[in-house]
Amino acid sequence: QEQLVDSGGGLVQPGDSLKLSCEASGFFLADFEIGWFRQAPGKEREAVICLSGRTGDGNSYVYADSVAGRFTISRDNLKNTAYLEMHNLQPEDTADYFCATDRGRNCPVIERHILIQGQGTRVTVST
Repeated sequence: QEQLVDSGGGLVQPGDSLKLSCEASGFFLADFEIGWFRQAPGKEREAVICLSGRTGDGNSYVYADSVAGRFTISRDNLKNTAYLEMHNLQPEDTADYFCATDRGRNCPVIERHILIQGQGTRVTVST
């Protein structure tokens, strides 16, 4: 069974850092692009960042302007896991975060074509 499992969310204070994980099973994560999305309370889901597959261009792309310079995406092929490192977190980063792929080689992950999606992990940034 092909599956993505998100983890690593929690309650942090403004300025803190957090690292989310997206562990794949049943398929090799690096074969496809992997993207992180988030949905804040009362808002629409938005694409945050994406990393192309190893057979694609291999580049990362930031889609949410507010996270540029603060969020990075990476992948550990041995652990079959992708990561979202978030620094200088702000209250507006509060959201449910989930990873997803449409099994393409290159970013972006087309939302309506998502085939595998994690269950999400909640990040709350508050004093």
